[in-house]
Amino acid sequence: MTTAVRPLPTARAALALLTRHWRRAYLAAVVATLVNTVPDVLRHLPVWDDPRVWTAVVVDVIGFLTALLAQLWVTGAVADLPEGGPLRPRGALGRGTRLALAAVRTAPGTVATGVVLGGAVSALLTVPASVAALGADQVLGPLDDPAASAFAVAAVSDVVASAVTLPFLALVLVLAGRRRLTSRGPGQ
Repeated sequence: MTTAVRPLPTARAALALLTRHWRRAYLAAVVATLVNTVPDVLRHLPVWDDPRVWTAVVVDVIGFLTALLAQLWVTGAVADLPEGGPLRPRGALGRGTRLALAAVRTAPGTVATGVVLGGAVSALLTVPASVAALGADQVLGPLDDPAASAFAVAAVSDVVASAVTLPFLALVLVLAGRRRLTSRGPGQ
């Protein structure tokens, strides 16, 4: 019998775990964020002064995909934290992908709640700094040759937001995905 995964209790449990295991959770997030920063910055360079909207969309799609890989890796790396286990970086991407797929299949509302809550925190950390540095039209549209200092401010705010929010959603996915994976009996 599968136990229902409820969104708000799972989010609260993820926050409690994050509070209890913050060093390990944020270590995984910082590692993933720093690795993701290289492609995150490089994806902007070919279209630095390109004013076309479609290039901005391509840059955003690439950014989404690299961020998704980082999220899945962090999810797999922190998968044992609910039981007090260690970080497990080896095989984390595959483990995180399995947990995320299980969570999305069986608890889409819980996953959506985690995404919305994490996204709200991320927006609070990135949007004001990026708008102040780049201007609203460059944040929403093509970069159109921004000053390097303005781009650096926006990039740093993005790095901070990623490092802060990745562990929360990872733990939501772990809790929801584990419940699904452990509730299946043999042969199901």
